[in-house]
Amino acid sequence: MHKTLKTQRGCRPPALSRLPLVAAIYFAFSSMAFAQDATQAPAQDPSTPAPTASKDHKTLDTITVTAQKRAENPQKVPISLDVIGNQKLQELNVKSFDDYVKYLPTVSYQADGPGSAQIFMRGVADGSDGNHSGPLPSVGVYLDEEPITTIDGPLDLHIYDIARVESLAGPQGTLYGASSQAGTLRIITNKPDPKRFSASYSVELDSVDHGGIGNLEEGYVNIPFNDHTAIRVVAWDKHDAGYIDNVPGSRQFPRSPSDDPPGWGGVVSNQNCTSTAQLVCTGAAKNNYNTIDTNGARAALQINLDDNWTITPSVVSQRQKSHGEFSFDPAVGDLKITHFYPEDATDNWTQAGLTVQGKIGNFDVTYAFAHLNRHEHADSDYSDYSFWYDTLYAGSYNRYNKDGNLINPSQFIKSVDTFGKTSHELRIASPADWRLSFVGGFYWQEQTHQIQQDYLINGLDPASSVDGWPNTIWLTEQLRTDRDEALFGQMSYAFTDKLKATAGIREFKVDNSLVGYFGFKSGENDCFAGPFHGAPCTNLDKSVKETNHVGKLNLTYQIDPDKMIYGTWSQGYRPGGINRKGDLPPYVSDYLDNLEFGWKTSWLNNRVRWNGSVFDEKWKNFQFAVLEPGDNGLTTIKNANQAEIRGLETSIVWKATDDLDLSGGVAFYNAKLTSNYCGSTDALGNPVTDCPPGSVVNGVSYPDGPQAPKGTQLPVTPKVKANLIGRYNFTVGGMDSYFQAAVVHVGQRTSDLRLVERQLLGNLPAYTTVDFSVGIKKNSWALDAFLENAFDERGQVARFAQCTETVCANGGDPKTGQVYVVPVAPRTFGLRFTQDFN
Repeated sequence: MHKTLKTQRGCRPPALSRLPLVAAIYFAFSSMAFAQDATQAPAQDPSTPAPTASKDHKTLDTITVTAQKRAENPQKVPISLDVIGNQKLQELNVKSFDDYVKYLPTVSYQADGPGSAQIFMRGVADGSDGNHSGPLPSVGVYLDEEPITTIDGPLDLHIYDIARVESLAGPQGTLYGASSQAGTLRIITNKPDPKRFSASYSVELDSVDHGGIGNLEEGYVNIPFNDHTAIRVVAWDKHDAGYIDNVPGSRQFPRSPSDDPPGWGGVVSNQNCTSTAQLVCTGAAKNNYNTIDTNGARAALQINLDDNWTITPSVVSQRQKSHGEFSFDPAVGDLKITHFYPEDATDNWTQAGLTVQGKIGNFDVTYAFAHLNRHEHADSDYSDYSFWYDTLYAGSYNRYNKDGNLINPSQFIKSVDTFGKTSHELRIASPADWRLSFVGGFYWQEQTHQIQQDYLINGLDPASSVDGWPNTIWLTEQLRTDRDEALFGQMSYAFTDKLKATAGIREFKVDNSLVGYFGFKSGENDCFAGPFHGAPCTNLDKSVKETNHVGKLNLTYQIDPDKMIYGTWSQGYRPGGINRKGDLPPYVSDYLDNLEFGWKTSWLNNRVRWNGSVFDEKWKNFQFAVLEPGDNGLTTIKNANQAEIRGLETSIVWKATDDLDLSGGVAFYNAKLTSNYCGSTDALGNPVTDCPPGSVVNGVSYPDGPQAPKGTQLPVTPKVKANLIGRYNFTVGGMDSYFQAAVVHVGQRTSDLRLVERQLLGNLPAYTTVDFSVGIKKNSWALDAFLENAFDERGQVARFAQCTETVCANGGDPKTGQVYVVPVAPRTFGLRFTQDFN
């Protein structure tokens, strides 16, 4: 069946239930801080002023990163790298993926709710539909040493007590593998500290324009047991208010007596009323529809066995309940929809990890293990599919009950997705200051996705239902398994104290499979094996294997201690996979070749940093997932042939005065096809590129020529994305104070690669958001006020239809089709109180 971007939805517990949590955090942290101070630190004379840093020669702070699997100064790392450190994350009020990604110029994404992001970097974006049987992600997301990118996308981790977010742009195939074709995002947590006790908590209240009231409670405690062991525990509880209204409305299904047979012709209403044979009442209408409730905890234990060896086990768990729809229908109104069936979801996940770090002689050894369990359950309104197919093809999509009477054909979906992911990495690194240095190791990973999607029609004739599944018009019950293992290595040689060369390679092996059942009741006619996980039988069992390698070459020249230039050739890859339709071949791996020149410089005694890069990337045989038209349309994946992305990325940080900090970043991209996309492949899976209007190639007719001709702009990524942040610190009444403004601009984007579908969905217009914040701090407490999206800009993240665009989005007009818009959050005002204990 047709499948659009995954949406997460849920419901709201009473806000007052969080008050005991706030009180518990406060009293627990207060008592621990008091005990720690009483036993470990003498009382300080209040008349003695606290030591302060000199204001004479303030410079920019330096953050250590581990982007290349070893601790380094980012100004010495020869890759395009954006870093948002702990302090900046707090200053920007970052709490989620949406919050930090807007300050990363190299990153773009599309999503239709929490936990559903498809992430793209450097314009390597195809606009695919995000289906569970589609291609693997092209951007990897890591939590510390542990990958958290599932087959359907990354975890939406609440951002709190985080040391930094690293954004590595460009292919990272040699060190990070298959899920890092176009780049990598790394979320690095604050680690347990055996040297001192610390704790903090924050409480927040916010109000969303056009919506309701939200709140947040979060806190952490770091407890040293002795001088070599400590534990760090983090917890959060957050309610995001809704701002989409599901307004009362009805839908008249067509009935044409001239058709044989005629259509149902009844009415579906989302109001509270009395249902009859020709009127179905669902009572789904509700204001502030799209609420989210998130709670979770993270714990890590650090054990320093001696001066050389450290063991860090950790576990993080989060539960997210959401409700409603995170897009609106412009035909209904701004931030309004009219939907008819339940829309809610839960996303529960737990990841356990173990990192062992130590030395054998002069060599650093690291072992990282991670195991993830993720369980998602969602109810989704899918009535657009039934309505628009019935409207365009009246009578052809009639549904009947057991008595042979016509019934309301509207569909809704109950889906259950269960993910498992286990990974092991063992690597060894020589000292970085050796003339000949290296890092290398072994990586193994297996990820599974148990897929259950139950498409339901109330009262459906059992003779039309999938066997054993009452009211089910279509069933997907599948197990997808993606395995990969690799040997990787990177070696550097310093010709002089200024000139260094690096070469890397990754030998990989992938083994991907898809088995199970999919289809209407008629799908049982294609079965070749017995029942599968509750489905009546097995009609799908495919696998694909591949062995190959990618490489990297880099030359770095250190002009002086503050200025470096580099040139890089690097490769990234994404494994091929399986098409469910039996008559379609597997899709082949796609590769990204990158040529890049970059610079990293500091000026004015490290008061200014200016970094940047220019690059040219060739994307070969890239994978493109689309919905096929027709009654049993499926997501199919085809290789769309070649594309080229040329771009410039640059950032600047300036300590203008001792109290004024300015920073900004901008990325310019020219991403386009370099060959025609005809929409088909040959018998070997290679893309067809020569398909002039009126031609027939390999039995496929092309009356209008290619679906996207050479030179077509790639979707989703803007030609320009930029941000500018200014923060001024001052003192008022003896309190540290600040004022901050942050501006983010996202240029116009196209919604689809194919020209017809692009026209039906419409472009995503450029938008600019502005955030303001002010705050005061005295001793251990701080109070902040923030205004996000201050001018209530209705920026668009994505546009989509519930089924094939030529049906559900036909014309983008309420009379001929239906297109949904996913907006950025409306204007939000909030207050946050924080107290630290050290």
